[in-house]
Amino acid sequence: MKRVLVTAGGSGIGLAMGHAFDAAGYDVIVTDVDSDALDQAPASWAKHVADASSEAQMAVVFAKIDGDLSAVCANAGIAGPTAAIEDIKLADWQRCVSVNLEGAFLALKYAAPRMKAAGAGSVILTSSTAGIYGYPNRAPYASAKWAIIGLMKTFAMEAGPFGVRANAICPGAVEGPRMEGVLEREAAAKSMTRDQVYDGYAKGTSMRSFVKAADIADMAVFLASDAARMVSGQVISVDGHTENPDPKI
Repeated sequence: MKRVLVTAGGSGIGLAMGHAFDAAGYDVIVTDVDSDALDQAPASWAKHVADASSEAQMAVVFAKIDGDLSAVCANAGIAGPTAAIEDIKLADWQRCVSVNLEGAFLALKYAAPRMKAAGAGSVILTSSTAGIYGYPNRAPYASAKWAIIGLMKTFAMEAGPFGVRANAICPGAVEGPRMEGVLEREAAAKSMTRDQVYDGYAKGTSMRSFVKAADIADMAVFLASDAARMVSGQVISVDGHTENPDPKI
């Protein structure tokens, strides 16, 4: 039986990943800090309340997994502060980087021994188009998402000889509550309306549209599948082709 672990699987992209892997025949294990969100996830999933950036908590999660892991989706992340670099508090920087980057690191750290021993496995890290472009007023988030790509490529080189693959998905603007919060904060920081920021994001893509969480999830399932058996170390954008990451232009 194929088995997948998805961090931050209680809502948004992580929840969509859980549903997509479930539909593809995987046993699904999800973690999230939000116990209420996990309660709403399908009863057939294994669910663990855990902070992806806590080594102690993630060690417990992995210890409870009985058997091999076919795939791990290191998906946990937070938006972090929206402000100019000089106005960002160090504590806010550290929290954003910790969840986004250290959460991914811990997923790889604990998945690696299992996958190497099994001689197979696929790790999918959720980066962002912010990991490809600079994003004004989003320094902690963009920095962490750039670093995730370096982490992924390094892991792919280390784990490849053992038959283990790693790739990063870079979502663009994804419809949903989290992006709504980003829109509101950017509007306030740039003295714009929410709709102006929204239109800027949409117009900055070739497809002139936000993406859906299911679009990201479908790519994750593909990357975990045998159809992608020789795809590793790649940065794959699912963003409608972002042309201009700064919505004010």
